[in-house]
Amino acid sequence: MPSFDIVSEVDEVEVNNSVANASRELETRFDFRNVEASFNYKDLVVTMKTESDFQLRQMEDILRKNLAKRHVDPNAISLGSIDHTGKTYSQPVTFKQGLEQPYAKKLVKQIKESKFKVQASIQGDKLRVTGKKRDDLQQVIAFFRSEETEQPLQYENFRD
Repeated sequence: MPSFDIVSEVDEVEVNNSVANASRELETRFDFRNVEASFNYKDLVVTMKTESDFQLRQMEDILRKNLAKRHVDPNAISLGSIDHTGKTYSQPVTFKQGLEQPYAKKLVKQIKESKFKVQASIQGDKLRVTGKKRDDLQQVIAFFRSEETEQPLQYENFRD
């Protein structure tokens, strides 16, 4: 029986390259001269630090632009709360990996409401879709590609 998995993953190498490019751009920007501002990347979390809230917004724009250049979906990021300590503002930016249970349930519900002749089951942080025909599975993939999703979705392990 043909099947495939729906996953949501971010390429860590591309994220690392994007953060490095954003850091280089930060060093060359005139509006960040003589300002303590930095991007720190570790374990799919980028911490932005600077001296003002406005500069934090600018750093977010720089990061988003560099992520877009590297084809990292902007829906994959989640902004944390701004932390103000002394004269330093910091904000974590986390990257979503895997499908969380509530979102996976929402995807299963969308598949059932669309009346596709397939079955969907949640398996950890993946969603397994099985059907009798390849065409039915390809319709599901086309459906999700046309929809606006909360997270970037990838389709892997397409088996006959």
